[in-house]
Amino acid sequence: MSKFESQTSGAGEVRSLSATEAARLTDEVIELDGAPPLAPGAALTQSEVRTILMSLMLTMFLAALDQTIVATALPTIGAQFRDAANLSWIITAYLLASTAVAPVFGTLSDIYGRKAMIVLSLSLFIAGSVMCALAPNMTVLIIARGVQGLGGGGIMPIVQTIISDVVTPRERGRYQSYFSGVWVAAGIGGPVLGGVFAEHLHWSLIFWINVPLAAAGLGLLLPRMKRIPVFHRRRKVDWLGGVLLMASAVIFTLLLTWGGTRLAWSSPEALAMIGATALLAVGFIWHAGRINEPFVPLPLLGGSVVPFGILAGGCAVGAIVGLTVHLPIYYLVVYGLSASEAGLALIPLVAVSVLGAWTAGRVMATLPRYKYVAILGTGTAVATGLLLMLVTLPLWAMLSVLSVFAFGLGTTFPVSVVSIQNAVARPQVGTVTGAMNFFRALMASFAVAAMTALLLMALGQGMATPGSAGHGLAADAFHKATAAQMIVAFRYVFGAAVALLSVSFACMLLMEERPLAGPAAPPVDMAE
Repeated sequence: MSKFESQTSGAGEVRSLSATEAARLTDEVIELDGAPPLAPGAALTQSEVRTILMSLMLTMFLAALDQTIVATALPTIGAQFRDAANLSWIITAYLLASTAVAPVFGTLSDIYGRKAMIVLSLSLFIAGSVMCALAPNMTVLIIARGVQGLGGGGIMPIVQTIISDVVTPRERGRYQSYFSGVWVAAGIGGPVLGGVFAEHLHWSLIFWINVPLAAAGLGLLLPRMKRIPVFHRRRKVDWLGGVLLMASAVIFTLLLTWGGTRLAWSSPEALAMIGATALLAVGFIWHAGRINEPFVPLPLLGGSVVPFGILAGGCAVGAIVGLTVHLPIYYLVVYGLSASEAGLALIPLVAVSVLGAWTAGRVMATLPRYKYVAILGTGTAVATGLLLMLVTLPLWAMLSVLSVFAFGLGTTFPVSVVSIQNAVARPQVGTVTGAMNFFRALMASFAVAAMTALLLMALGQGMATPGSAGHGLAADAFHKATAAQMIVAFRYVFGAAVALLSVSFACMLLMEERPLAGPAAPPVDMAE
């Protein structure tokens, strides 16, 4: 049993850690004076766990949905406000805000508690949604999307942290597939729902729908928050460190978003953004090394587990997001699919990864050598990715190979998340989970930008779409490209995905496999 987890004394019973025991868990947690008890007096029932997990799934669905539902409504919104030039900012504002605040909410949940932070993040999300729905012009809508992104960026790490409070590491992998399924549902259903609202009803409904869903999630979760184990520790907040981290993230994300599209990578503006990002990052590291309790303790991100888990999961996220953004272009040009057919052809990539996550979660719950499912999975993904890169396949064969690729990639997610959370003291799970989400968001932006740059180099800079803001390339920008040209160009895109998964494979090999605590309770049947 891991020394980083509470000991279990029976099915569903968790023994409280004393302050002395907890202080010994890590060099970073020096004192627990004034901290609340580290565990509740009685175990959660199966019904309570099920209800909590369902409310968390609903909450995560909100954040995932708003990253996809807006895209198909953008033309309608631009037409109403007569402002197509700034449409990309509706996406960019959400992306910038959600990326920047992920580590902030994670750290604050370790200081002020999960309940306060989930209420704050959902409140910001609801407020931003209402502002979006009522926006009288494009400027207000962009600002409102930023507010919504502040809430959405907080939802992700807090939900994952609450899961770690409720379910032991041994059992935690089981539930990753449920939450991966939420992302698939949002990714597939979001564009469809957004298009229906914009075409047949009104685009504002894509924001109004968030209000009752968020209220339902809070209504299910809040009455049971007092029964969830409490692990936060009050301490002074390093606001300067948080500001330095957020500022560097915003500038770097803007650089990845605009680079190669609005700005040439060698332009003075892009070089200035690179310099500013580096300066702020160095300032954050310097500041964190000088104070007793930095916003994100740098030693927390070291060791034999956390850096490898964060890098493995981040590279896997980058690979799947980058391919999801760019594969429709390949389907349109090479196979002659329609836009809707190209969207359906993405299902093997995004859906089968859930099956891989579910399989890895089952292995983690039953076998002590859980890491090897991710090693085998990422190795398989690398092999199938090489096949996609080197051989031009008929559509049915490509989708089959892509399914195997996605299955292997999906095994990375539960293993990396659970390993990271299992490797730190309980009062720091929120901080490390926020850092993990922060890095994943940056890696997703980096992968999209890198794959876009590779396509542009292979096909010619003249095919770039002005104002695309790095969120992918419009299909009409490639009408001059032949199928043969696109096949050659996409070898670089598949090669980038292989490179990312090779890093994940190496990290899984190098990451220490620590024993997982639990199970403290039998698995919860979410279907009951």
